[in-house]
Amino acid sequence: MKSVHLTEGRPLAVILRFTLPLFLGNMFMQLYNLVDTVIVGRFLGPDALAAVGSTGTIIFLVQGLATGLTAGFTVLTAQRFGAMDAKGTRRSASNALMLSFGVIVILTLFSTLFMRRVLHLMNTPEEIFNDAYRYIIVICAGLFSIVLYTLGSSLLTAVGNSRLPLVFLSIGAVCNIFLDLLFIPGFGMGPEGAAYATVISQVVAALAAAVYIGKKMPDLRPYRDFWRLDRGMAIRQIRVGVPMALQFGITASGTMVLQTAVNTFGPTAVAAFTAASKMSTLLTQGFAALGQSMAAYGGQNYGAARSDRIRSGVRAAMQIDIVYSFFISVLVLILLHPLMQLFFPAGTDTGRLMAFARPYIYFSMSCYVPLGMIFIFRNIMQGCGYGFLPMMGGVVELVARVIPAAVSMQIASYPLAAACDASAWLTAGIFTACAYHFYVIGKIEQKIKRGRAKMDPKPSVSK
Repeated sequence: MKSVHLTEGRPLAVILRFTLPLFLGNMFMQLYNLVDTVIVGRFLGPDALAAVGSTGTIIFLVQGLATGLTAGFTVLTAQRFGAMDAKGTRRSASNALMLSFGVIVILTLFSTLFMRRVLHLMNTPEEIFNDAYRYIIVICAGLFSIVLYTLGSSLLTAVGNSRLPLVFLSIGAVCNIFLDLLFIPGFGMGPEGAAYATVISQVVAALAAAVYIGKKMPDLRPYRDFWRLDRGMAIRQIRVGVPMALQFGITASGTMVLQTAVNTFGPTAVAAFTAASKMSTLLTQGFAALGQSMAAYGGQNYGAARSDRIRSGVRAAMQIDIVYSFFISVLVLILLHPLMQLFFPAGTDTGRLMAFARPYIYFSMSCYVPLGMIFIFRNIMQGCGYGFLPMMGGVVELVARVIPAAVSMQIASYPLAAACDASAWLTAGIFTACAYHFYVIGKIEQKIKRGRAKMDPKPSVSK
C-alpha cells in the first residue's frame, strides 16, 4: 500500500484502520525510552534511573519543538493530496525537507549550549546531575535523527500510508534494544550508553524511511531543485508549523515545571515518578495515534471540501476515546505493581516506591478521556490549518499544570504534584472541545461553502 484517500468510506472504520498501525508504531517509539529506563534501572541502579528520568521533560520539550515543526510542515501536503494536486503534494514535501534542515541547525545549537543551565534551573539533584547531563547532551546532539524520521513518517501519514512508519519504527526498536544491551552491560557504559543507542536507532529508522520514499513514493520525492523554497508555500507551512511547535513547547514547559516540583522530593520520588509516568505514557499511546490519524483525516477532507466527513470523523474518534480509556484504566491498575518491580534491581524496596507511584497513576487514569479529547480536537483543527486555538489549548494546559506544581513546592505536597497532569488534561480537553464545536467547525463550513460558490456560481436569470 503506497497511499490511501481518507475521504472515502465509513469514518469509524477508516479511522480505526488508519490508527492501528500508528498506535503500534508509537508503542515501538516508546520502547526506545522504556527499554532505556528498564536497562538503566536494573543494571545501573535507582540513581541512574532518576538521572535519565529527570531529563524526560527536557527531551519532550526539545523533541516536541522539532516534531511539531516538521509535522506542521506536512499538513499542507495532506491538504494538497486530498485535493488531488500531485504537483502541490510534491512541492510541499520538498519545502518541508528544506525547512526541516533549518530546524535541525537551530534546535541542536540552542539545546547543546544551554543544557547545563536548564538542568540547574530544574533543581536536578546534585547526586544525579552529571549522569543526567551526559545522557541529555547526546540526545540533543542527535536531534537530526528524530527530525528526519518525523518528517519521513509525517509525509507518509499525510498521503494515507500509516503502515510503513510502523515497519521503520519496528526496525529501530529492535536496534535500540540490541544496542542498549551492548553498550550498558556489554561495554560497561553509563546512562550515556542508552542515549547513544537511542540516537543510532533513530538514524536507522530515518534512513529506512528516506530510502523507501526515494524509491517508491514519487509524489513525495523531492524535486531536483528542492533547495529552492517556494516562498508562498513556505509561509503557509511555517504558519501551521510554528503554532504546532509552540503548542508542544508550551505543554513541555508545564511538564518541566512538574518535573521540577517532583525533583524537590528527592531521588526516590523521581525514580518512582519516572517509572509510573513511563508506564502511563506507554498505555496512552493510543491517544497520540488517534491524534495523528485525525490530523491526516482532517487535512485530506478539508482539502476535498468534505466538512460533513470532518464532523462524522470527530464523532467516531470520541467513541474510540471512551472505549480505549476504559480499557487502559483497567490495564494500568493490573500492571502497576508488576511493572514497577521490572524497573528496579532485585532487593529494591518497591513498597516505598509505590507510595510515590500510586497517586500519580490514580489521578492520571481518572482523566484519560479528556486526554484523548485533547489529541482529537487539537489535531483535527491543526489538520484543517487552524493552529492558533490548539496553541491556546497548550497555554490552558500549561496554566493548569503549573499552578498546582508551584503550590505543591510551597506546601511540600507530593500528591498535589502528582495531580498536575490530570488537572492539565481535564482543563485543556474541555477547552479544545469547546474551541472546535463553537468556533472552528463553523469557520470550516463557511470557508468550504464560499469556495463552492466561487467554483459553481449561480446561473444568471434572463429577463
